[in-house]
Amino acid sequence: MTVTAYTLATALDLFCLFLGYRFLCRPAPAAAGYGVPADPAGDAGAYLSVKGSRDGALGLVGLALLAFAGARAEAWFMACVALVPLLDTLIVLRHGGPKAVAYGIHFATALIVLTSAGLLFAR
Repeated sequence: MTVTAYTLATALDLFCLFLGYRFLCRPAPAAAGYGVPADPAGDAGAYLSVKGSRDGALGLVGLALLAFAGARAEAWFMACVALVPLLDTLIVLRHGGPKAVAYGIHFATALIVLTSAGLLFAR
């Protein structure tokens, strides 16, 4: 179970880094995939960059905790960070985005992050 816990946590942290890169470097497709399309050349450009910075930073913090503070610290981090995809679910729904994206991507991600936290706590 330890290998699974560390592998899932690492994969989720790396995925956050990927999302950060995508929102910073390819904001239009990233926003469309998020469920609420936005024009990066318009007013939304700054917000897409903020999202990219946030996601990238969360990935780095997660990797640093896993490497230097251990599984328990990473577990608490994951438990807290699960709030982000839960709120993303509500944001997509509130702004008329597809329910399939809200639940199939964001809500499912929150469940996976909480599963990761549980595995890390149990290890």
